Amino acid sequence: MTRYSAKDVEAKWQAAWAKGDVFSAKEDKARPKYYVLEMFPYPSGRIHMGHVRNYTLGDVIARYKRARGFNVLHPMGWDAFGLPAENAAIAGRVHPKTWTEQNIATMKGQLKSMGLSLDWAREVATCDADYYAHEQKMFLDFLKAGLAYRKESWVNWDPVDQTVLANEQVIDGKGWRSGAVVEKRKLAQWFLRITAYSDDLLAALDKLPRWPERVRLMQTNWIGRSEGLEWDFAIDGGADKVRVYSTRHDTIFGASFIALSAEHPIAQKIATTDAAARDFVAECRRIGTSEAAIETLEKKGHDTGLKALHPFDSARKLPVYIANFVLMDYGTGAIFGCPAHDQRDLDFARKYNLSVTPVVLPEGRDKASFAIGATSEEEKSGTLINSAFLDGLDVKGAMEEVAKRLEKTHGGTRKVQFRLRDWGVSRQRYWGCPVPIIHCEACGIVPVPEKDLPVRLPEDVDFDKPGNPLDHHPTWKHVPCPRCAKPARRETDTFDTFIESSWYFARFCSPKAKSGFDPAASRYWMPVDQYVGGIEHAILHLLYSRFFCRALRHCGYAVPDEPFDGLFTQGMVCHETYRDAAGQWLTPDEVEKKADGKVTIRSSGAEASVGRSEKMSKSKKNVIDPADIIETYGADVARWFMLSDSPPDRDLEWTDAGVEGAWRFCQRLHRLVQGALASLPRAGAPMPPGFGAEATALRRAAHKTILGVTEDIEKFHFNRAVARVYELANAVQAFKPAGAADGWALREALETLVHLVGPMMPHLAEELWASLGGTALVAGNPWPLADAALAVDDTITLAVQVMGKLRGTVAVPRDEAEAKVRELALAQPNVIRAIDGKPIRKVVVVPNRVVNVVL
Repeated sequence: MTRYSAKDVEAKWQAAWAKGDVFSAKEDKARPKYYVLEMFPYPSGRIHMGHVRNYTLGDVIARYKRARGFNVLHPMGWDAFGLPAENAAIAGRVHPKTWTEQNIATMKGQLKSMGLSLDWAREVATCDADYYAHEQKMFLDFLKAGLAYRKESWVNWDPVDQTVLANEQVIDGKGWRSGAVVEKRKLAQWFLRITAYSDDLLAALDKLPRWPERVRLMQTNWIGRSEGLEWDFAIDGGADKVRVYSTRHDTIFGASFIALSAEHPIAQKIATTDAAARDFVAECRRIGTSEAAIETLEKKGHDTGLKALHPFDSARKLPVYIANFVLMDYGTGAIFGCPAHDQRDLDFARKYNLSVTPVVLPEGRDKASFAIGATSEEEKSGTLINSAFLDGLDVKGAMEEVAKRLEKTHGGTRKVQFRLRDWGVSRQRYWGCPVPIIHCEACGIVPVPEKDLPVRLPEDVDFDKPGNPLDHHPTWKHVPCPRCAKPARRETDTFDTFIESSWYFARFCSPKAKSGFDPAASRYWMPVDQYVGGIEHAILHLLYSRFFCRALRHCGYAVPDEPFDGLFTQGMVCHETYRDAAGQWLTPDEVEKKADGKVTIRSSGAEASVGRSEKMSKSKKNVIDPADIIETYGADVARWFMLSDSPPDRDLEWTDAGVEGAWRFCQRLHRLVQGALASLPRAGAPMPPGFGAEATALRRAAHKTILGVTEDIEKFHFNRAVARVYELANAVQAFKPAGAADGWALREALETLVHLVGPMMPHLAEELWASLGGTALVAGNPWPLADAALAVDDTITLAVQVMGKLRGTVAVPRDEAEAKVRELALAQPNVIRAIDGKPIRKVVVVPNRVVNVVL
């Protein structure tokens, strides 16, 4: 018997699928559609194990749904713009376009080697002008509709690289690449008005039941709807007022200070005459703008010397600080601090020796002994204390009373606010989609005429100078104004790459359409029925995509409000980490595991230290190259291991033993089929009139497995489906055919096995199907259907209860007569002991479920 040779077999069947154009998708209104999509990759150079897991999960669904009769769309493309290409251009003196295209070619070959059922005819790359031309048109439509605008905003500015940095690129206050101290700088930036849809984006989350609950919660928190009150604090001795917004205005009598953002107009005015304030404002500008940065820094302030008057007691004067933890872009750029009931405020108050007055007494606490220590009391229920006319009210009642009074006297306004801010889309980079705007001194901001789209990136750019190459290109940015023909200049900012990924799924429906989307194709395929990707994209990418669809619909494009009907977020692929004696990271290839459990360094024999299993990353060198696994074991082994080792929504630990186990199972299935061929009737032979007990048991196992695997795939329980396949393989291996009927049952079980593993190990399935005499491709065959009579056990186990408590079980034939069930149940020893001679009032038999004895 020959061994299964994955290398030869996989290439053969990939060629067969391509020749038959098996995975090409076309609109067909006579068939139900199913759109399966995995988040498309950035072409960084090579695929990694996270890609293997992601695309295997989606491919199983695509192949399964195709077998269930759906018209499946399963496309692939490349999220091809971004800063890594510019970094490569600087480091390796290679053009970003060349670097990107080389990487796409490499990764495309690797993805094809996985045997994915992709429609490559729909491939897109976001860096192609025929892709981003439509994006530029969309932006101009948004501009007309008031959904795009330009304004000055505070950004992280790297003075060496001369570019805006995302919050994530500011490390310890310095630019991640240059190491320069980052400044906050006010720049004119382009924004998309995502806040116009805040309410809708939030409310519609309830209409996405096939999204993970934690993702919906993350988006809910990010949008951050709050109901509160805005009002003014008057500044003592002057005309200035400080407007604040709070959702906890019930704590107004616990206020001990006012904190202003460094960019607040009052703070700016003070900084013009106060050198210490000016220095502090400069210090604040060296902090990143992200909430994460604000939350983790030491809370510091500068006392302005101003005092704010308490709105209900003018004798109480609150010190006014400029604080490093207040952002101008959130709320009003000013807060009142209530240290007793907010940890951030408490930390600040303790630092500057400010008063801490508790004003909400939690239920069950004694007012006389209640005090605030190192931790604030943030419970939002209780009774008001130390609060004048609010004493004795509950929190809700106190909020209402404060709101009524402030509305009358201090400009109080009830407001709904959102944490969500408009999306800043300007990037001072070359490798991105050009913003289609021209700046004219006479005409102002002028959209590029539609006939002149796309605005293409110039290819003759210089990366030797710091900053954006488009800024110092000698000719590209100089153009005549489309309105007045006077000299003007192009916008040199490019778009945030999140824009490209916010509509690519709709482009896949009609990737060659001249208008961006063919309406008929879009209406047929959208929304995506099953989207698969990492939890790290749970907020921004998904939220931006949801906004983009709404904005496109507003501008007349044929897309649905919600782009993704179903969402699945897979876990990460992890591996042990290793270090040498000097603490340097080692790759898995550099170490060897000994029989005694020790791990040694191959080159020296010295013992290596073994760290915890962590997400595979280049920085810790705990990566396994998928190409090596596919070359050694085959793509099906990699796919099978990704599905079998753990639930797909949890992290998976990559182990050599697990991969070798998957390889052995491939070989075992191959042997099962090859070894049984001589015992099988011809393919398509009629069913015998009867079967023996053992053949019937095998048939039952096969049909129960069909039912179980079908349910498991529908629910993304792939590891359970794998376990069921193992069980059926065990039953097939144990079966010894003794006649024609047995041979027929064995063929049925083997064909069932082949079709059930088809979505998971497609190359092996095709090879085994051909060996069994199958004519059509497994990829084109229908999913096996379970015989309901065979999929149900003849014998079932019933629970036997006495007065509602479980006292035993009894095995009976399905649909056994009630009298017989009663007799068998009452004969159980534990049931007899529980009855203990007491008279039985009645015995309730629920057919095929439970027996309850009532005394």
